Amino acid sequence: QVQLVESGGGLVQPGGSLRLSCVASGSIFSTNIMDWYRQAPGKERELVARITTGGSTNYAESVKGRFTISRDNAKNTVYLQMNSLKPEDTAVYYCKMNDIRGGYWGKGTQVTVSL
Repeated sequence: QVQLVESGGGLVQPGGSLRLSCVASGSIFSTNIMDWYRQAPGKERELVARITTGGSTNYAESVKGRFTISRDNAKNTVYLQMNSLKPEDTAVYYCKMNDIRGGYWGKGTQVTVSL
């Protein structure tokens, strides 16, 4: 089993920044893909950013140039640096680990972008 715990969410003004963290524990395979998803009220959960074990990344068009995903394999931690935040970035952000066994989700952290 794998446990994922997100942190770093909060209330921030438009244009501000936040850094989310997700720490994985348990039975972790060395080869995995880590995702950040988000879900806004009344909307479907969407993939925001992805990073492979080797460090290759992909981003949703809506966050390209503003968000950066990174990982520290030694600490089993993935990060999401969010800059130039907009009100439409408001959502619960979830971390997901994907490996040969399937996918594991964290419980999420709330990000609110508002004056």
